[in-house]
Amino acid sequence: MPDRNELTPSSSPAAATAPSETRPVAPAVDIFEDASGITLLADMPGVSRDSLDIRLDGDTLAVEGRVELDLPQEMRALWAEMQIPRFRRAFTLSRELDAARIEASLKDGVLRLRVPKAAHAKPRRIEVSTA
Repeated sequence: MPDRNELTPSSSPAAATAPSETRPVAPAVDIFEDASGITLLADMPGVSRDSLDIRLDGDTLAVEGRVELDLPQEMRALWAEMQIPRFRRAFTLSRELDAARIEASLKDGVLRLRVPKAAHAKPRRIEVSTA
């Protein structure tokens, strides 16, 4: 059996600064656009639906999530690779987007936001008449 000192690193991330004292980290985001709107995919591992906060203030869309590790109550981490307690990212939405119809889903640590284009911004075909 290995010595306990071999299992416990000298500078444990689990003993890092309390989550309330750390600055949030911007999650990696991929943005895709098509004719009907934009889709944002944000990597937010460890964030649950309950610890996710999505807000729209004017034309600013803000996403924030707290990382929650699922440990049994009687256990504590001796070593934790995850040191990012919070994610936060903000986006300025253009007037071409319909902010009232934003849809959000969270699956496998990836937040998906779908922001449709406003009707006036969608491509449309204009009929030509013979006069």
